[in-house]
Amino acid sequence: MARGPKKHLKRLNAPKAWMLDKLGGVFAPRPSTGPHKLRESLPLRLIKVDGKVRTDPNYPAGFMDVITIEKTGEFFRLIYDVKGRFTIHRITAEEAKYKLCKVKKVQTGPKGIPFLVTHDGRTIRYPDPIIKFDSGNLCMITGGRNLGRVGTVVNRERHPGSFDIVHVKDSNGHTFATRLNNVFIIGKGAKAFVSLPRGKGVKLSIAEERDKRLLIVIAGT
Repeated sequence: MARGPKKHLKRLNAPKAWMLDKLGGVFAPRPSTGPHKLRESLPLRLIKVDGKVRTDPNYPAGFMDVITIEKTGEFFRLIYDVKGRFTIHRITAEEAKYKLCKVKKVQTGPKGIPFLVTHDGRTIRYPDPIIKFDSGNLCMITGGRNLGRVGTVVNRERHPGSFDIVHVKDSNGHTFATRLNNVFIIGKGAKAFVSLPRGKGVKLSIAEERDKRLLIVIAGT
């Protein structure tokens, strides 16, 4: 049997969010080990990630990471669209100076120093949280069938011994539910701290998408 970490990834086994075609070859670039999980990251090459130059050709960039291309002076944020796909959202140089992180763990270290661990592997001492998980705050869904949707937290159902459920309402008034682990707070109240891609995280039904396309065709004629 083979020993050691795996070094290959078949295209058919790659995450759907990468949008790889099946006929483009047998293998896909396998992300290196890093701050994001393999199925929650995207391998990028020869760029800056969160302000640091990454020379690893398969460095894993994940949700909310800021991508900088110095040669062209462009800044992007890696985010999900409403169809659950990674999208490169263009942002301004001012917005590229910060990123939002999800707190995964809060502990007290040696000498009573408090610290927290974020979703991208950072350890921050003496944390000063700005956005708390409260009802009425804006959030984005980062997992499950509602991946990429944006809405306001309505309430949280606690289920001891099982998964807590969060109910979310989007700007169109549609309500949906997901697990607590899939919720990522991105704003306080109705104000988002990061810019959102086209559609603003509102998922349309098949009929609504059809009507929208028809309106565009009619307006073009």
